[in-house]
Amino acid sequence: MTTARHLDTIDLLRSRGFPAEPGPSDVGTEGPGFHIAELNGQVAEGAESDADAETDAEQRAAEHEALLDRLTERWGEPDHFSLAGTGLRAEADEDVPEPWLRLSALLPYLHLWRIDDRWIAIGASETQLLAVVTETDPL
Repeated sequence: MTTARHLDTIDLLRSRGFPAEPGPSDVGTEGPGFHIAELNGQVAEGAESDADAETDAEQRAAEHEALLDRLTERWGEPDHFSLAGTGLRAEADEDVPEPWLRLSALLPYLHLWRIDDRWIAIGASETQLLAVVTETDPL
């Protein structure tokens, strides 16, 4: 029931207030206006063989797809949001607010929904599956 746990985590973050200062949370990191949950937990660097890493990447991709399916059933089709431009803007010393600055260093793109007064995003890299809840508009 991994997808059910991920959905529970997202619902929990949607109901939480945002902290005044950035820092770690029980599921990842948070700060003024955002929560980022590491849905698959921390990956220990160098602790896996190539075969284990490939199996984990396949599992993460399957979890990502299952979660996207459930959230799409719940909220409709998401926007596909590229973070490439956000990263380029940061490199050009433009002011990019969190969590978008942090996410642009971690992920190439996100699936994004606007629900009530918050943005909910799901993204996956080779090593992470992340859920984001924020009140900050994506740029």
